[in-house]
Amino acid sequence: MKTIETTKKGKNFTAVNVGKFSEVKDYVLHMGDIDIPGKVFAGQALQTTGSELSFQSLVPGQDSGFLHTHKTHEEIYFILKGEGKYQVDGDIFPVSEGSIIRVAPEGKRALKNTGDSEMLMLCIQYKADNFEKEDAADGVILNDELKW
Repeated sequence: MKTIETTKKGKNFTAVNVGKFSEVKDYVLHMGDIDIPGKVFAGQALQTTGSELSFQSLVPGQDSGFLHTHKTHEEIYFILKGEGKYQVDGDIFPVSEGSIIRVAPEGKRALKNTGDSEMLMLCIQYKADNFEKEDAADGVILNDELKW
């Protein structure tokens, strides 16, 4: 089974490598009695404290396996490769490379690859209603010299 490689750690960062995107299909996510082929969560390996993220590879005709909701987490789905259909609350619409979908916690969601090649998706989940307007100005530009 494929595993995430930690490439570097420091006081304020963690860097990992999930491998080539063409290898995401080699992961298997174990969730209790369910095994999901082609899915990997990376938040724990990255030591994230405010979000979770996962990659999922879907072969032609494959769907995400079930509808699901969340208790408190909103999700953003990025379609990185391929094409398919996305379903939220019974509304079904086409998605393809470059599509980005935000789903509120209570949205009943699922994804299906309807194309003839692999579909690759990145999902980021985080606690909903947690970002304030002033948070957009949270970054601080430093005058420190870049050292390459």
